[in-house]
Amino acid sequence: MDIKERDFGDEFVFQASRSSGPGGQNVNKVSSKVELRFNIANTSLLTEDEKSLIITKLCTKINKEGELILIAQTARSQFKNKEKVIAKFYMLIEMALTPRKKRINTRPTKASVEKRLESKRVQSQRKANRKNLSM
Repeated sequence: MDIKERDFGDEFVFQASRSSGPGGQNVNKVSSKVELRFNIANTSLLTEDEKSLIITKLCTKINKEGELILIAQTARSQFKNKEKVIAKFYMLIEMALTPRKKRINTRPTKASVEKRLESKRVQSQRKANRKNLSM
């Protein structure tokens, strides 16, 4: 089942507060900053393997109670910030659950090996020329 198909909306806890930074009177009056809290440990929509993967990959955004905390405060309206934080949540969960593509080792080309060895020869010659041979 795809992450986008699961409905996490029932388990979201939102909290609005005043946004920081410049913005004039709007910042002082309107609570436009939105904080999303999602309890990973108690959710029934994720398997145990998915939970452990998310906890290890997103450990910097998870508090001691096992809540994933995300904040959005760039937009001037609370509604837009709510949409942004939900999109951010789905993106982070999807990134955490997609397995990393294994890197295939490549061999260096013959030309690059020759170039490296030639530069080593030149450096060696430079250092050899620095020695004081008058003894």
